[in-house]
Amino acid sequence: MLTSLHIKNFKAWEDTKPIRLAPLTVIFGANSAGKSSLGHLLLALKQTILSTDRKRPLHLGDENALIDLGTFAECLHDHDLKNALEFELGWKIPGKKLEVRDPISQQRFAGDEMQLAVTLSADAKEQPRVDTLSYRLLHKNESNLAVHYRRNDRNQPDISSSEYRFVRNTGRGWPLDEPDKFYRISDRSRARFQNAEFLSDFALSTEAALNGVYYLGPLRDHPKRIYSWSGETPESVGQKGELAVASILAASAQKRRINRGHRKHLARFDEFMAQWLKDMGIIESFSIKPVTEGRKEYEVVVKIHATASEVKITDVGFGVSQVLPALVQAFYCPPNSTVWMEQPEIHLHPQVQAELADVFISATQACENGKERHVQLIVESHSEHFLNRLQRRVAEGTVKPEDLAVYFCRRTGRRTGRRTGAAIELEPLRINEFGEIENWPENFFGDEMADIAGRTLAAMQRKREINRQGGSK
Repeated sequence: MLTSLHIKNFKAWEDTKPIRLAPLTVIFGANSAGKSSLGHLLLALKQTILSTDRKRPLHLGDENALIDLGTFAECLHDHDLKNALEFELGWKIPGKKLEVRDPISQQRFAGDEMQLAVTLSADAKEQPRVDTLSYRLLHKNESNLAVHYRRNDRNQPDISSSEYRFVRNTGRGWPLDEPDKFYRISDRSRARFQNAEFLSDFALSTEAALNGVYYLGPLRDHPKRIYSWSGETPESVGQKGELAVASILAASAQKRRINRGHRKHLARFDEFMAQWLKDMGIIESFSIKPVTEGRKEYEVVVKIHATASEVKITDVGFGVSQVLPALVQAFYCPPNSTVWMEQPEIHLHPQVQAELADVFISATQACENGKERHVQLIVESHSEHFLNRLQRRVAEGTVKPEDLAVYFCRRTGRRTGRRTGAAIELEPLRINEFGEIENWPENFFGDEMADIAGRTLAAMQRKREINRQGGSK
């Protein structure tokens, strides 16, 4: 699970300030306020890890990538190549602690959390280059080992640590190589030391954290009359939810059983999805059936109420097909995953938007085959009803305030540059144990009081006009 994120000079963000990431993190804000850019950086980091090109520090994307960010200059704040892109990412290490042992001094370090901080600047060809790379191994939020890669006074790469003494191999005093990608000290660089092999464990932990990031966008595929599935296991439901039905079939075939939290009823994956759709009030029943036995074609059939006939998903309201990928992805992703979703409430009735909050709370608390899943959700939303339900569940004790992080993204009056206009801030909202927001932002969901006052004044004016017209007759 990701625990923190801090970004500087990326797209609209001059400085996000440190962002605490909880099991359920929700980001609200106006359109084009920069919310999506936060997820875009994570996708760029993931696709860099997946890239076969070790010498490319940051894979900015192409037509086959998770995301295409354009040129490095287009990624930088104000498009200024003099700016350096900086980010710091923290994550929990799943399972056992990560341990480091110095084979020379026998000194030991152990931690349950990692932090990676990277600075990327433009080289002479306007391509990203790693200037600094730092790892921290933390135990109970306290750093006990930090390793820094940076350039020395002669502009040569070097690594150092105040807690750990790196010992060079005899005859290998030449400078280090450039890092592999943005996060990995190369094999040749590690071989220059007698006791630097543990740095590969740091890189593997980074890969595990970012490989576990999945994304669901706001524009989802239209429902189909026929779906194909030949037994494959999709990695996710896809960025547009196009693999949601295949994911349900794969999970059910593998006999995956999910529940809504500790000691709650376990159900087969397809039955679990159907029950949520019913409980949310969207439909009465949901099932996936083969068109003909022994074939790979399937149809999704639903009932909109108890006495209705079964119809295909294409013959009911658009909301079912739009919310289904969000439900499936929240429970389908592997344990210890992070799922970034944009506007999962799109095309949903306000009551169903509220119910979606319950789905996401349960996804962070769910167990699979008797084991906790530890899934994290980061949600971009515009729904007041979604937030109201979250506040209610905090007040009821269903979710702890520390397991929830809510932010409001807004533009300020401060200018940052000739291209970007007003600066953007990410304000953390303080939700207490009673579900109350202690620092409610101005115009959070628009100026509701202005609309109420305007409507009242307009009604009074109309009534006066009607009375005058009646009197004149």
